Amino acid sequence: MSQGGPQGPEAGRAAFRQKSAELAVAALFFIAGAILIKDSVRLGFGWHEVHGPQPGYFPFYVGVIICIASVINAVRALIVLRGAKNKAFVEVEQLKLVLTVLVPTAIYAAAVIWTGIYAASVVFIAFFMRRLGKYAWWKAVIVPLATVVVFYLIFEIWFKVPLPKGPLEAWVGLN
Repeated sequence: MSQGGPQGPEAGRAAFRQKSAELAVAALFFIAGAILIKDSVRLGFGWHEVHGPQPGYFPFYVGVIICIASVINAVRALIVLRGAKNKAFVEVEQLKLVLTVLVPTAIYAAAVIWTGIYAASVVFIAFFMRRLGKYAWWKAVIVPLATVVVFYLIFEIWFKVPLPKGPLEAWVGLN
């Protein structure tokens, strides 16, 4: 059962089982290892008689180790977990809580590219304050604006570290 979450037909129901999660992670790591191997082959993964290891030498073997470990984990998930009770890896309500934070954060990360860090941060902070924190509208407007002003002063003015800017910052003259 979820603790503190809403009770209903989805309460306690598994979103993913442990076996499915183990296989998915093994597959993703295998793909990452295969990409590493492929790129290492492109760079050259041998040992040159004069210059020593080629650029892909060490990454190639790291990719091979990752692929071998992934296969071992997949076999373990298929064989070892076959006889065991396939318990829940994550329940529906728990997954909803994670996605409540993960999805807006991913959107924020993508928005920084298009709108700049300051505009995206105002919207991101305001969204979390209103949606998850249930703060009053006036607080959800003042706090994000004050936060980005402080960040601007610290990074851009004092430390001279330019942060990504978008069209809104250019329009205001911060570019």
